Amino acid sequence: MERIANAVRPRLARAATAVRPRAARLARSVRPGLARIAHLPRPRPVRTWQYTAGAVTAGLALAAGVVTVAGPWDATGQRTAERDRAAALERSGGADHGGSGTSAGAPRPAPSAPPVLTGLDGAAGTVSTKKAPPAGKAFSDVLRPLLGVSALGGSHAAVVVDVTTGERLYGTGAGMALAPASTTKIATAVAALSALGPDHRFTTRTALEPDTRELVLVGGGDPTLTARDDRRNTDGWASLRTLAADTAAALERRGIHKITLSYDTTLYSGPALHPIGVNDNLAPVSALSADEGRTDDSTRGPAFRVSDPAADAAGKFAGFLRAAGVQTTSPGPSKATGRATALATVTSPPLSDVVERMLTNSDNDIAEALARQTALASGGPADFEGGAKAVAAQLGKLGLPMSGASFHDGSGLSRDDRLTADLLTALLVKAGDPARPGLRPVLSGLPVARFTGTLAGRYADGAAGFVRAKTGTLTGVNTLAGTVVDQDGRLLAFAFLASGTTDPHQAQAALDKTATALAACGCR
Repeated sequence: MERIANAVRPRLARAATAVRPRAARLARSVRPGLARIAHLPRPRPVRTWQYTAGAVTAGLALAAGVVTVAGPWDATGQRTAERDRAAALERSGGADHGGSGTSAGAPRPAPSAPPVLTGLDGAAGTVSTKKAPPAGKAFSDVLRPLLGVSALGGSHAAVVVDVTTGERLYGTGAGMALAPASTTKIATAVAALSALGPDHRFTTRTALEPDTRELVLVGGGDPTLTARDDRRNTDGWASLRTLAADTAAALERRGIHKITLSYDTTLYSGPALHPIGVNDNLAPVSALSADEGRTDDSTRGPAFRVSDPAADAAGKFAGFLRAAGVQTTSPGPSKATGRATALATVTSPPLSDVVERMLTNSDNDIAEALARQTALASGGPADFEGGAKAVAAQLGKLGLPMSGASFHDGSGLSRDDRLTADLLTALLVKAGDPARPGLRPVLSGLPVARFTGTLAGRYADGAAGFVRAKTGTLTGVNTLAGTVVDQDGRLLAFAFLASGTTDPHQAQAALDKTATALAACGCR
C-alpha cells in the first residue's frame, strides 16, 4: 500500500495542477453571468430536486475533467497506469513466487515463509506445501562431514525427522544415550503439559487461622511469582504485591490490623538444593519463591540467589502488608490447617505461557518446578527424584521411545541425565501432532535463531529466523534440538548431541552450522 501511495501521489499532484487553470477559467467565465443573474427579478423558488440535479451535473462534469487529465481507469476503478506500476513494484521484492521479473545479477527477493504446520484442529483440508521428493544431495552427504568435526568431541548422535510424516530422514547414533544438558527441558515441558494441561495455573494464597489471627502465606509452587512493581511486571506474572493488597483489604473488612505471619512450603518435599550444590543457575527449589530468589534485577540467566527463597518472599510480603497498614510479626515457617479461612489468591499465567518462558530462556527454576508439579499431578512425591520419575512415566504413556533415557532432574543440570536423539526428535514430532494441540507450546517456545532467548546471539551469518531450537551446554557437553523449515517447505525436527567437547564456542558454532545446512538443504 505504501508503494502504491508513493507511486500515485505525484500523478495526482500533476492532475491537480493541470485541472487548476481550467477551473480558474471556468470560474472567470461564469462570474459575469452570475452577476447579471443577481440583478434579475426574483424567480419562483427552485425545488430541492432541482438543486440536487444541478449539483450532480456540475460535479460529474468536473470529475470528468479531472479523469481526462489524470489518465485512463480500468473497469474496477483503479487507474490503469497505477495498477501496472503497483504490479511492477510487487515483482521486485518481498516474495519470490516465480517469474519475479528481476534483472539478471540483481539480488533475489526474500522467499515467503510457507505454512508448514497442520492446523490445530487437524482438519484434513489443511494446505500442504510439501513438494515432490527433491533431487538434491543425500542428508548423509551434507550432515556427516559437519558432524564429524573435531569440535564436537569424541562421541555424537544426530537424528532428522520429517514432522509431517514422522519419517526419519537421517540418523547416526540415534539410540545412543548421551548427556542432554538443557534439551532435557523439552521432555519436562511435554510431560508437564500432558499431566496438567496447557490451561493449568499455579495459585499462591493467604489463609487466616481461626481465633489465633495467624496469617499463613501458602506457596503453590508458582515459579513466576514476582515481588516487583507493576511497571516492571509487564508479562502479567502473579504479583506478591497484589496478594498483599488484597489480603490487607480482607483483614480490614474483618477489623483486623495486627497479625502473626507464617509461610507454608509443604507442597514440595525433599532437599531444596540441587545435587550440583549452590549454583547461580538455580535457586534452592521451594513451593514459595519470588523472582526465583534473584538478588538483582535480572529476569533470566545466571544470578546470585538467596539461600532461603521462601523466607525471602515472606519477608517481602510482610513489608507490603505493613505498607498497607497491617502490623505483622517476623514471618516463620508453618502449615495452614484445614480450618483456615482463605483470604486472597493470585494465579500464574496458564501453563502454556510458563512453558514458553522456560524454553525460550532455558529457565532452570521453572523446569524444576514443572517436574515437581508433574509429580504432584501423578500422585508422587514432589522432590527431585519424584519429579524425574513422573516425567519419565508421562513420556512412557505417550508411547515415546524411552530406551536408554534416564532422568535425575527437570532442568538438565544433572550430569547423570541421559537422553537419545531418537527421543528428542520424537518429543518434537509429538508436539507437532495435530491431535495434541495442548503440546504446541513446546514448539512455539523454542528460541528463534538470532531473535529470541538463548539463540538471540547466534546465527549471525546463518539461518536467522529459520531455525527454532533448544540449546544445551555443560562442561564437555553441547546439544541442540529443534525444528527447521528446509528449502522444500518441509518442517524438520532435529537433535544433535555431542559429548567430550573441549571448546564450547567451537562446538556451538559446529552445531549451528549443521542446523543452517538443514535450512539450506533440499536433501532427499
